[in-house]
Amino acid sequence: QLVESGGGSAQPGDSLRLSCAAYSSANNILSMAWYRQAPGNQRELVASISDEGTITYADSVKGRFTISRNKAKTTVYLQMDNLRPEDTADYFCNVNKRLGRPDWGQGTQVTVSL
Repeated sequence: QLVESGGGSAQPGDSLRLSCAAYSSANNILSMAWYRQAPGNQRELVASISDEGTITYADSVKGRFTISRNKAKTTVYLQMDNLRPEDTADYFCNVNKRLGRPDWGQGTQVTVSL
């Protein structure tokens, strides 16, 4: 089970922070990630962090977004700076596990507009 928070409305250039708490044992978590899906588009990977700390970003957010996690490795954050209108989407948390199917959050909406 994943519980997301954060998101909302922002203006271009603003910052928002998303959080996602995983109610799983950290030992069972392979990776944590954020995806997003804009209306009419496919869901795309925004950023991910592996259990070993390897981080990946989509080219479109490099230098603006930062993924991180807590010490317990059970909560993942997405700091979104210098937001652009094209960042408008529903953002979903994803956790890949060693055992069991991947978990998905319920989604949180981010809207960037003047």
